[in-house]
Amino acid sequence: MDKILIYGYGNPGRQDDGLGARFIELVDKWIEEEKIENVSTDCNYQLNIEDAAVIAEYDTVIFIDASVVDDVDQFRLETIEPNDATIEFTMHAVSTAYVVDLCRKIYGKTPEPYVLHIKAYEFEFKEELTNKAAENMFAAFDFLKRYLIK
Repeated sequence: MDKILIYGYGNPGRQDDGLGARFIELVDKWIEEEKIENVSTDCNYQLNIEDAAVIAEYDTVIFIDASVVDDVDQFRLETIEPNDATIEFTMHAVSTAYVVDLCRKIYGKTPEPYVLHIKAYEFEFKEELTNKAAENMFAAFDFLKRYLIK
């Protein structure tokens, strides 16, 4: 059975930017209730180069992030292409493609990488999600459960 990591990131103190962390809370509850043994979670404010070591232990990694991309309606699951990786240091954070590419280069492993974009709207200094972002998160969560159980 494949080992799967679901890795949420973002700042829960910045309204919808906290979608990754809130999503991980849903997944953790689901894992516990359903006694799922092959799915693990991780969560942080941002991705770092050290995350290459974390993802090297898994067959599949699904990053969860708030998205403001126009062509994301509620959510979108997309494959990450590590060959497209460029060094993108922004406030000490790196891109998902960079983490996967670094994992391949350092550890000789490339988990099957995805990012689940969840549509976000507001980024004020509040700890609650907007109603629409919460709806998108629940829709993405329902999708991911079906996707993983397939």
